[in-house]
Amino acid sequence: MAGQVIARAEVRREGLRWPFPPRMAERLTGARVAQLRRRSKYILADLDTSETLLIHLGMSGRMLISGTSLGKFHHNHPAPERHDHVVFDIDTGARVTFNDARRFGAMDLFPAGSDDTHPLLAKLGPEPLGNAFNETYLAAALAGKTTPIKAALLDQRLVAGLGNIYVCEVLHRAGISPKRKAGRISAARAGTLVPIIREVLSEAIASGGSSLKDYRQADGELGYFQHAFRVYDREGAPCAMPGCGGEIRRIVQSGRSSFYCPKCQR
Repeated sequence: MAGQVIARAEVRREGLRWPFPPRMAERLTGARVAQLRRRSKYILADLDTSETLLIHLGMSGRMLISGTSLGKFHHNHPAPERHDHVVFDIDTGARVTFNDARRFGAMDLFPAGSDDTHPLLAKLGPEPLGNAFNETYLAAALAGKTTPIKAALLDQRLVAGLGNIYVCEVLHRAGISPKRKAGRISAARAGTLVPIIREVLSEAIASGGSSLKDYRQADGELGYFQHAFRVYDREGAPCAMPGCGGEIRRIVQSGRSSFYCPKCQR
């Protein structure tokens, strides 16, 4: 979509998690996508109309590409499906479809350059792959926190974009129990989390993400990082850490499943 014109936008319902902005189809039709960005789990498309389109996939949303004009994506346009809620026809002949079975996704249009004041973006922490997220920052952010480290790393105000799967995997590689109080982790040990977080996310991106139920890549294919999970969704399996011999357990923290090895994660 970057650099291309949205020849036609079709909005097939009034909203998803929240109502769509007024006249969304009209405001998008004819707009050129100046650039595509990401902030936390939000896709941001800056338009030449001085607006930015915000997209959040929610739990089951996916952006699917069809047509013959976008690199490796050579798929004919499929017939519309029940959960195809927003369709972008690009002037190159390609089509980008937002499909969301559970309808927990979201879209919004807001003035370009106002990311810092948008209610969904204003309080986000630094990006885990960015320079602002470093050992000094994380040690200071965790100091004095009484919440478990698992909950702290999932807090988007502390670091933007980490999800449940990846925090479980990070803590296992770091040898830190998800139950440990964040403020009781030493500055040195907190610092070791930064390169591990980057390592796990980079491996997941290279693998096309994790497909457990709904997630698909933009060409419709599954991601395959789930085949490299060391702890997530492996309750009862032996720990993958060499020489450990422990067994993966599952607990519930703040309504989310945490998978860990009680033997090597302290």
